Amino acid sequence: MKKSIILSCLIFIHFLSDQIFAQLPFQSIPSGDPIVWIEKNEKDTMLMVYLNQIYIFPPEKFKNKKQEKFYLITVRDVKLTLPYAKLIASELNKTNKKLISLPDDKERKKYLSQYEKAVLKQYEPSLKKMNINQGKMLLKLIDRECNQSPYELIKAYRGSLTAFFWQGVARIFGSNLKAEYDGNDRDKIVERIIILVEENRI
Repeated sequence: MKKSIILSCLIFIHFLSDQIFAQLPFQSIPSGDPIVWIEKNEKDTMLMVYLNQIYIFPPEKFKNKKQEKFYLITVRDVKLTLPYAKLIASELNKTNKKLISLPDDKERKKYLSQYEKAVLKQYEPSLKKMNINQGKMLLKLIDRECNQSPYELIKAYRGSLTAFFWQGVARIFGSNLKAEYDGNDRDKIVERIIILVEENRI
């Protein structure tokens, strides 16, 4: 069903382009980064289309029920924590832009303090509902999305002493703020699940 819809859209674009682009002087669609454009040579006019990368995985095979259960729990934990990790990456980008615009360290510290209180008020109730494994997953996914571990982020924004303190607290609860994501090896199953989740395939 999905393939037929995609093919129908491409055919529609093809016929539409024959009618529209033949009348227009430009050779590409002038709307940001084009996903559809026209290329011409001496003989032909070609419609070019960017398609998203498609990942093909072999079917998941489990040795036993325990392994299958672990996989399903990992899927659940990724679905729960991935939106938070992406949100943190987005907020980090906004925060960096805001900090750059502030005149001095005093104003930056004031902003971070207010921002921290607002974030805790908004998200702390949801984060408190996470279990230990989900907390560990979130720490890893933060490293994936931000290219920095939570420890490095706290150290950069709140100082070494604060980072050291919270690392100690995390250790008490069996977590590690320095957790690094390794999608090519140690966390390759998680990476596969993330791709499938992002493509709405699981």
